Amino acid sequence: MTPFTNISALIIDMDGVLWHGDQPMPGLRDFFQTLRDQQIPFILATNNARSTQDQYVIKLAQMGVEVSPNEILTSSMATALYLAENFNPSTTRIFVIGEEGARQPLTERGFTLTDLYELNDDKTNPKMGADIVVCGMDQKLSWDKLATATLNIRAGAKFVGTNADTTLPTERGLTHGNGAILAALEAATGVTPIIIGKPEPIIYQQALALLGVDPDLTIAIGDRLETDILGAVRAGIRSLMVLTGVSTEEDFNTTDYRPTWVMHDIRAVTEALKNL
Repeated sequence: MTPFTNISALIIDMDGVLWHGDQPMPGLRDFFQTLRDQQIPFILATNNARSTQDQYVIKLAQMGVEVSPNEILTSSMATALYLAENFNPSTTRIFVIGEEGARQPLTERGFTLTDLYELNDDKTNPKMGADIVVCGMDQKLSWDKLATATLNIRAGAKFVGTNADTTLPTERGLTHGNGAILAALEAATGVTPIIIGKPEPIIYQQALALLGVDPDLTIAIGDRLETDILGAVRAGIRSLMVLTGVSTEEDFNTTDYRPTWVMHDIRAVTEALKNL
């Protein structure tokens, strides 16, 4: 195995690494206490766009872990930053499939969010519709939301997905992820979405900028080979895969890339960090 050395910062996935649903992984508190004791800065970077920074802070606090909002980066936050860098928020209208975690970062950047069935009408209301459709995790997904997104995309709105995870690990097992919703919209419109979350390198690049640490001294920790690990490969950083989420070591047989390290869970990661 590659020596576990030269590590000054971490970019850490959450679902499947730190918890399953609302069930924390064994050793969660000791893991974060070790990061604080070793003075290792980190960003919790998740593809899950459902929750806000503050909601993740509260969730971790309920598990006995204290983090600050600036240590959390969601795919919806990364999406809002990406769009603000490429479009003028004051003149751009966005329809969102997603919960508060997807909506809040966009409104904080100054975008106008449209509602159900607000569509362009060339005769009376030429700018009622959306310029962009953003699709993220939404546990209140409805026919009307899908229909509004479809109509806007077919009318020319750009199509953006916060992430393309087809499944989501929960305490009950794997359920459908945002990628399943994107697939439905792509089938209905014939348009392929722009993806911001992992495995695209954008969210990792933003996390590296927040950390301000040499990428060569940073590692990404995740549980999903085709997102967390491939994203790290594309971002040019080392990676560590834990076996408590979606991917298994057998999955290596189907890919031409590998994580730098594989460990059973965050308890094993904690022990490795204590020996740095």
